[in-house]
Amino acid sequence: MKQTEIKALRTQSLPELQAIFRENRERLRVLRLDLAAGKVKNVREIRTLRKDIARIKTVAQSIQSA
Repeated sequence: MKQTEIKALRTQSLPELQAIFRENRERLRVLRLDLAAGKVKNVREIRTLRKDIARIKTVAQSIQSA
């Protein structure tokens, strides 16, 4: 995730962040299943997706506590 994308996350509302979170979690689930089936070519995508999910959760937590 690029710096501009992270800054864009901070400007979004909580429902929008939750929607992005759900989409990323679903994508991660599919990637894990594909990895087990041997279909994934870029395994690094799983790592970056996990980090993106953590970033989204961090931003959402800061919005909730504010």
